[in-house]
Amino acid sequence: QVQLVESGGGLVQAGGSLRLSCAASGSIVSFNNMGWYRQAPGKQRELVAQITSRGSTAYAASVKGRFTISRDNAKNTMFLQMNDLKPEDTAVYYCNQILYGNPFGSWGQGTQVTVSS
Repeated sequence: QVQLVESGGGLVQAGGSLRLSCAASGSIVSFNNMGWYRQAPGKQRELVAQITSRGSTAYAASVKGRFTISRDNAKNTMFLQMNDLKPEDTAVYYCNQILYGNPFGSWGQGTQVTVSS
């Protein structure tokens, strides 16, 4: 089973940027849909961005226009560029495959993003 490892989180001031990476232990070429999820304290995990194998993307309304998802199948890596960060973006961010609209596969440890006001 391919393992996914998230990195790139950190502490940033509101209005700042971060770029998250999701590195796979094996090929992601066969992964049709992949996505970035986040879970804030006391809240359910939510999908914030997804990308198909052909590069089509979709975003949650709360991040549209600020976040950009991309993937490099040759490097088995997916990215999330986050600009104009807001305190409400504070959460642990996870990546996963998406199968029939649901996350598929084991969750990694995630990467913490903290945005200060």
